[in-house]
Amino acid sequence: MSLTFKALVVRESSNGQYTRAIERSKIGDLPNGEILIRVHFSSLNYKDGLSCIGNRGVTRHYPHTPGIDAAGTVESSESNTFKPGDSVVVISQDLGMNTSGGFGQYIRVPASWVMPLPRKISLRESMIYGTAGFTAGLSVEALKHQKITPERGPIVVTGATGGVGSISVALLSGLGYTVFASTGKTSAELFLKTIGATEVIDRDAVNDSLGRSMLKETWAGAIDTLGGSTLATLIKSCQANGTVVATGLVASSDLPTTVLPFILRGVSLLGINSQGTKMSDRRKLWSKLAEDWKPKKLEKLAVDCMLDDLEPEIDRILGGKQQGRIVVDMR
Repeated sequence: MSLTFKALVVRESSNGQYTRAIERSKIGDLPNGEILIRVHFSSLNYKDGLSCIGNRGVTRHYPHTPGIDAAGTVESSESNTFKPGDSVVVISQDLGMNTSGGFGQYIRVPASWVMPLPRKISLRESMIYGTAGFTAGLSVEALKHQKITPERGPIVVTGATGGVGSISVALLSGLGYTVFASTGKTSAELFLKTIGATEVIDRDAVNDSLGRSMLKETWAGAIDTLGGSTLATLIKSCQANGTVVATGLVASSDLPTTVLPFILRGVSLLGINSQGTKMSDRRKLWSKLAEDWKPKKLEKLAVDCMLDDLEPEIDRILGGKQQGRIVVDMR
């Protein structure tokens, strides 16, 4: 097909610098796949920011169109599972990493990556969640699976103004948990309490700079997006038989701790890999996110942005200044 569409394209220059600009791309140049989708909405994630600056751990080859999330309608299908006009969602796949992504008005992907839009949720709402919301949902599900109920005590969420963090706060609050939101942004207290935080604490409160082996039992559970000494602190300050869920490494990939919290208190450390989730399990969790778990203040989590205005938002998320979710209107 020779039709063209708008896309954010990142290019590597001869001197090793990376530039990004809105360009016209050809549908015929999209990668192979059974499903061609017209993208209505995408969302901005930290991983998208890394792709935009040439992080080879995210994207190996350039030029490239980032955007790990996409929601839209099927334009054409070579699969019996989907037909033109179907509303669909693609998240937590290779989309936007090494496959042309959701910051283009069209994507072409394998049918196995595509999920029907869940009932009781719009295309735009699905992108308020996106990969970040799905990861938050997996994290909450992990806590519940470990029998960390609201009665067990408070849950702390780190990086609480980010995508995974903010949606985790909203989901936990809606399910009746006492939620402590940890952040380094003093201006974010109103936002965090609006979306459901019981208390807002400074990030230094969950970062033991002395490197002690054990700390006072404080949290029934935790959802951590930072890694490093913060994750270690959460483990050391978790209650007996509590659970810490690790979802990210914004601060560090290191884990400077000992085995003592695990063998003396029975603390569990669970890692979340959203990309490895089976489609059947994805659908079950998305059903919860769209219905029973859907926060009443879902709209409070999101700010809308047109593709042409995405540039400063990319700089903001790379600088750690994002608050909530950025939904990119691709129409």
